[in-house]
Amino acid sequence: MLPSATGDGEFHGPSINEFFPEAVLFAGSPFEINRIMLIRFLAVAVLLLVFWLGTRRMKVIPTRFQSIVELGLNFARVNISEDILGKKDGKRFLPLITTIFFMVLFMNITGPIPFLNIAGTSVIGVPLVLAVIAYVAFIYAGIKKSPGNFFRNALFPPGVPPFLYIIVTPIEFISTFLVRPVTLTLRLLMNMIVGHLLLVLFFSATQFFFFTADGGFKLFGAGTLVFGFAFTLFEVLIALLQAYIFALLTAVYIQLALAEEH
Repeated sequence: MLPSATGDGEFHGPSINEFFPEAVLFAGSPFEINRIMLIRFLAVAVLLLVFWLGTRRMKVIPTRFQSIVELGLNFARVNISEDILGKKDGKRFLPLITTIFFMVLFMNITGPIPFLNIAGTSVIGVPLVLAVIAYVAFIYAGIKKSPGNFFRNALFPPGVPPFLYIIVTPIEFISTFLVRPVTLTLRLLMNMIVGHLLLVLFFSATQFFFFTADGGFKLFGAGTLVFGFAFTLFEVLIALLQAYIFALLTAVYIQLALAEEH
């Protein structure tokens, strides 16, 4: 998806329309599938295949591939789930947090992969669904921990003078029950959108300078190409970092719901 030079000889940069490609299958129906949907299906299929191959014949002395899978699982367990929630609650919510981490990672990583070139999380559907799941887990954890006090303590924090509740309660409601799912969604979505647009900008500029620009301007193509490859590596890091942040914040929200004051 490189919208660089066209027949008019001018440079055309990336467009937001790239996130709304034409239908590939079932056009005009509720089951319409476009290129981004196919990439999402591929990411999920690869994720399932990796864990099936990595865990179907587990050995005491692991193979190299099993070791890689176990390393990823241990990272989610130790560095996210147990580190935030402790061993007991970390074990309870480990399947959820691990699933979120790897789903976001595999959806993100399609962005810098050649011929895919766009993240499955660069359209709001997947980030929104995952944010809603994290939000539901947060509410569930709080109600399960303290059925009678969760909402009361969240909206009317103990120790605050009663006359201040007219100010504090609306703020707590907005920040706790509205802002969290919105920020989870937008943080992931915006990072993936910006990353894609920058990659397309660098490589489409490279194509333009090498094949369309005249004279010495072609030399600029070498610079944009270097920046493009450097930013590709940076996008791989961002893909991992955003998966970590999303799973970490999910664990943090659950931990806040399980706090003693609730």
